[in-house]
Amino acid sequence: MFKIGMFSKLNKISVKTLRHYDEIGLFKPAYVDDSTGYRFYSASQLPQLHKILVLKEIGFSLHEIKTALNQNTTTETMIGFLEMKQQEVERALSEEQRKMDRIVYYLKSIRQEANVLQYSVIIKELPKVTVASMRRLIPDYNAFNTLFPEMGNQMIEQNLTCLKPPYCFTIYHDGEHKETDIDVEICEAVTEPGQDTDTMKFKVIEKIQTAACVMHKGPYSTIGNAYGALMNWIEQNGYDIVAPPRESYIDGVWNKDNPEDWLTEVQIPVRKS
Repeated sequence: MFKIGMFSKLNKISVKTLRHYDEIGLFKPAYVDDSTGYRFYSASQLPQLHKILVLKEIGFSLHEIKTALNQNTTTETMIGFLEMKQQEVERALSEEQRKMDRIVYYLKSIRQEANVLQYSVIIKELPKVTVASMRRLIPDYNAFNTLFPEMGNQMIEQNLTCLKPPYCFTIYHDGEHKETDIDVEICEAVTEPGQDTDTMKFKVIEKIQTAACVMHKGPYSTIGNAYGALMNWIEQNGYDIVAPPRESYIDGVWNKDNPEDWLTEVQIPVRKS
């Protein structure tokens, strides 16, 4: 037999809790000394106490535990209690997941708004340039990884000289954002035109008098924030979009190892409404 203090230490449960369990009839001592009132517990009571602690840990109230551990409770009844608690926990988890989804969505919205506010839109002229051009319908944005090297190799073969400062840009001809079958034209401004090939052509791109532009620093995966800032500015300031948008590459994988250091200017030709 163990005095209540020793039994408390052995099972890492407070004396106060053991007394409370006794008072509500949930877990009574094996013996109480009539003269001193001291409570004593036996080792044979340990499995019952452990059941109480386990049920409490998984969310049962003391009243539910008392009902579940009633002497007349069968194994089938206990299974029923546990299955009901399982369903209750599953419903709670589902509700908490919905809350988490809403939190994530709201955080994303706030961060996107904060990112949009970081962009400073300027109006400027885009120069008339002679470019080496390669237009292609690509399956997705990963195809850029092969398209740029293909054009670069052809330019090297023709010993072409790029304009200084460099003006390398992509024109998106779809007029809207697309994830697949994207109509793109990559352009590199050159000092003199070369010989057209089956895939690379030379042409003059006329001057754009007015373009709304922002600088985007960071990976291309977040460049949508720059477009959001531009579209919002264009709408609020009474401009219309008159030609497909461009992305002008200033720093990128060719000279910066860290994508956070990449610098791209998004340029959208506009005119006042």
